[in-house]
Amino acid sequence: MKVLIASDAWEPQINGVVRTLQKLRELGPSVGLDLHFVTPDRFPTLPMPGYPEIRLALLRPGAFAREFNRIRPDIVHVATEGPVGLAARQTALKQGVPLTTSYHTRFPEYLAARLPVPPRWSYGALRWFHNAADAILVSTPSLELELRQKGFGPLRRWSRGVDLAQYWPRTASTVDWPRPVFLNVGRVAVEKNLEAFLSLDLPGTKVIVGDGPQRAELEARFPDAVFLGARTGEELAEIYRQADIFVFPSQTDTFGVVILEALASGLPVAAYPVMGPIDVLGGTGAGALSDDLRMAAMAALTISQEACLALARTYDWHASVIQFRDALQETLAVRQAGLGAGRRHVA
Repeated sequence: MKVLIASDAWEPQINGVVRTLQKLRELGPSVGLDLHFVTPDRFPTLPMPGYPEIRLALLRPGAFAREFNRIRPDIVHVATEGPVGLAARQTALKQGVPLTTSYHTRFPEYLAARLPVPPRWSYGALRWFHNAADAILVSTPSLELELRQKGFGPLRRWSRGVDLAQYWPRTASTVDWPRPVFLNVGRVAVEKNLEAFLSLDLPGTKVIVGDGPQRAELEARFPDAVFLGARTGEELAEIYRQADIFVFPSQTDTFGVVILEALASGLPVAAYPVMGPIDVLGGTGAGALSDDLRMAAMAALTISQEACLALARTYDWHASVIQFRDALQETLAVRQAGLGAGRRHVA
């Protein structure tokens, strides 16, 4: 199966979408996927206003169609709703090729956190974008339920994984930070709600790994916290190992791959009882969920490392890639059988 994957999120960005696509690129061929990525690095780009580390592709007329004609895919998968994703959607519809999309990011909530844009307007635009697809891939049961209630569909599940060969628990302390060490890893931006974490009255040390438009402001406001900037690979894995608790204050993420990385490193997770944390941690004993984030962080100190590791072992990237492949194969089969619901929107 030849798959064209279109994404506006790509290297060198560091986020859950890019990490997921990297794993698809790495493992997809082993499960029969012939993957071809069309990303902003193939086109001229400009920095996203207020977020210069994200480059937006400038697509001249016909630019994406030339990529499509070069690849001649059996199916198109759109990972993001930006310029590349929009061009891929339009081309797939025009060419009559089966189309799937991923709903990775709760953009209406992100946008509302930055600008006075009512979420219902944004959801209307996203329904137009995604409901043109033969299937929309979602990562969790709660996201599936929410989108179904908002009129999105058809929906198929695509979970995530963690690399247990890269992330494992600490064997020796190599930092002089006062313990306990409370860690967050991710984009340093308003939608990640880091202020809620940094404002907590907690013992020990708060550590932030990541970069983004809010970093300078938060560093100035919270001088006692340790800001390490963006880290990747073994360096990132070692920082996880040196922490004691992972705090995930976001209330807008759809999953949170960093939660799995923390669990695989033996870290209990403290979070709000919202989409993502509820789906991964609810009822497992590997995390503490509360509307009082300080209470959750302190409760997490009592959670056993083994509970975290046991949960992490249930998330496998190979299984995630197989789930993606199967969702696309089912979409192709439905289209070939002439059983698809048809396009509910036009380009």
